[in-house]
Amino acid sequence: MSAYGYEIVQTLIVDIEPDEHVKRAMNEINAAARLRVAANEKAEAEKILQIKRAEGEAESKYLSGLGIARQRQAIVDGLRDSVLGFSVNVPGTTAKDVMDMVLVTQYFDTMKEIGAASKSSAVFIPHGPGAVRDVATQIRDGLLQATHQ
Repeated sequence: MSAYGYEIVQTLIVDIEPDEHVKRAMNEINAAARLRVAANEKAEAEKILQIKRAEGEAESKYLSGLGIARQRQAIVDGLRDSVLGFSVNVPGTTAKDVMDMVLVTQYFDTMKEIGAASKSSAVFIPHGPGAVRDVATQIRDGLLQATHQ
């Protein structure tokens, strides 16, 4: 326009109309970028879910362990009180006699539970006059081995 004596200093462009192929290519680039971000976000969400699930499972196992430890402590406390009470009330008995009696009671309770279970599979437990003594000996030997290790 300078040939006609005009100088264009600035112009306002309000509408750009690129070729249809260019539009499609730009839309595909934008769509691919959005899909990439969505995939990253989804993967991050899955990762967080797995971490939270693992943390929950770990906490559950920890609390279960605490419960079992408290249960065993209560059993030991109860057995100690029973042994002391029995020894005081029945003169001449030793702690071993009381524990053997408790073991026999637990043996028969276990036998009753196995027999009462509706969906029990075959369990072979030695049963006879010496069976309880054999079980008691095996338990005692197992405990002694564990304490020596």
